[in-house]
Amino acid sequence: MKRGGEKSDRETGAVEAPAQADSERWAFLERGPWCLESEGPAWSPNLESQRERQRSRLPGLLAPRSWPPVGRFLSAALRVGWALLAWRLGAGRRGGEASRVDLSRRLRRSFEALGSAYIKLGQIISSGRGLFPEELVDEFRSCRDQVPSISFRDVRRVIEEDLGAPLESTFARFDRECLAAASIAQVHSARLCSGEEVVVKVQRPTVARLVELDIRAMAWIAPKLVGRIPVAALANPPALVELFAETIMEELDFRLEAGNMLDIARVLRKSGQQAIVVPRPHPRLVTRRVLVMEKLQGYGYEDAQGMKRAGIDTEAVLHALLIAFLEGAMIYGVFHGDLHGGNLFVMQDGRVALLDYGMTGRINEVQRRALLRIMMAGAVNDIRLQLLAFRDLGALESDTNIDELMELLKLDQPVRDPTKMSAEEIVSEIQVVLKGLLKFGARIPKSLLLYGKNMLFFDGAIAILAPDLDMFAEFTRVYGHFASNHGNAIATQIGFDPTQAEVDLSGVKASIGIESEAESLTHRELLERRRLVQEKFEDHQGRAANSAEVEES
Repeated sequence: MKRGGEKSDRETGAVEAPAQADSERWAFLERGPWCLESEGPAWSPNLESQRERQRSRLPGLLAPRSWPPVGRFLSAALRVGWALLAWRLGAGRRGGEASRVDLSRRLRRSFEALGSAYIKLGQIISSGRGLFPEELVDEFRSCRDQVPSISFRDVRRVIEEDLGAPLESTFARFDRECLAAASIAQVHSARLCSGEEVVVKVQRPTVARLVELDIRAMAWIAPKLVGRIPVAALANPPALVELFAETIMEELDFRLEAGNMLDIARVLRKSGQQAIVVPRPHPRLVTRRVLVMEKLQGYGYEDAQGMKRAGIDTEAVLHALLIAFLEGAMIYGVFHGDLHGGNLFVMQDGRVALLDYGMTGRINEVQRRALLRIMMAGAVNDIRLQLLAFRDLGALESDTNIDELMELLKLDQPVRDPTKMSAEEIVSEIQVVLKGLLKFGARIPKSLLLYGKNMLFFDGAIAILAPDLDMFAEFTRVYGHFASNHGNAIATQIGFDPTQAEVDLSGVKASIGIESEAESLTHRELLERRRLVQEKFEDHQGRAANSAEVEES
């Protein structure tokens, strides 16, 4: 031991070498505080067995029950119910923006009080700018990294229990105030006794127990929603709960997260991706509830003005993130599953530091190839091939008559622009589509849920980083990247050669209600279209409510 209780470099896993071997294998910084390649992570040999042990607990948590966990269920119902009642009796009577702000604030507070599962939902909402009301998105932004923190006493206890040593024997400095606090854990800045600046992720002490109770409660109510709310069959609540259980149970073991970091970093390096950086996990200081990693710094992803002042091309940042995500899902079958503003920032050189790998998407070969077919078919406007791929994913019954479905959904008819339709016409069109999908047993498959969640993030990210991005040009650019970099693999795997097919965006345009003659559409224009449609809905709902009041009187 060194003077003052400091550990040697060998004991902490630190090395003075630039760790170039690491950056050749994984998407790490070229110079790092330690070298995983030479040290070999102490926590990695049994990761698959640890992951399997976590999965083996799921059937018991998801098993049908006569009753939910009564205490937790009532607690959630009372907190959310009280928030809704207080809003309804107060600002809800007045309506307008002030009403939406008040409701959003009350819901956010109740979600934070209820803990991890509800905070995760808040994070999803916070990434849906343009899809959810602005007031709701803005309010739930704090769920990304500003959740009330646990005490330093609890932080110390968790670290010392998991590392088996006093905090001071590992860290020369440990900041008592956390950098960020989220649903599962909070992170602190620290310096190891060997001198490296690090970030320490510490799990909340009671989170595991609450998560299990929430999973049991969700598993109890999810099947009941399908029978009572028709559209719930399409949303597929049981699959949503199952996916949530799988991912959040893995998030409770930081050794699995560290393994995910290596897997994603390996895929990024294999793909030749140069714009995304993964922080190195420490080769020794990773346990079930503690994760020590390399400290990276940069701009918050929403600080577009700060990045532009520093000469960073924010549109290039967005493109790199999108390509990395799509390649991970469609080419390699593994991708970061929890993209939101609290999990990434942009470094001074324009590269993106991607954080928090507890929720990592992993899809099998059948699912991966189906996703690939959906993208390729969309680029050449082959609607039938897209629907066949959706069927392969499990979104449609295996015996679905694709031609009949296309006719029922009016996919063979001219596009109708919703901004030029009345509210009643829009509602009628939506009802036709929903009834058609439900008739054919359509549902959102589990494999698409994390993928869709991330696409929701990108929709909001475009609004911040590249609001004037031409959506059609970007789609063509992404297709070109896949054709140039993965053309041979795609042709071999799905029998479609992207280098020999011309892009036809008619189907993409039709999906958002735009005539095929339109040459461009910026995200700013897309948001304006959504606003117009939303206003039609609100007007329709207001008139319906007034009619109901007249009838009652």
